[in-house]
Amino acid sequence: MNVFNTASNSIKYHLETILNFFDENRFTNANAESFNSKIKLFSANLRGVIDTKFFLFRMEKLFA
Repeated sequence: MNVFNTASNSIKYHLETILNFFDENRFTNANAESFNSKIKLFSANLRGVIDTKFFLFRMEKLFA
């Protein structure tokens, strides 16, 4: 029975956070993470870039 009491107490303690997961107005940072992964992939493909102005120009044109 002690295990069930521990689980019950954990659910009670985190109930608001658990319910927020199912809220229809929840926001995630998935778009930011996707954009970040695109930048990392782009920079990995262009190792040894010397001209940083051109690098930033290309990033702006590709991802803006």
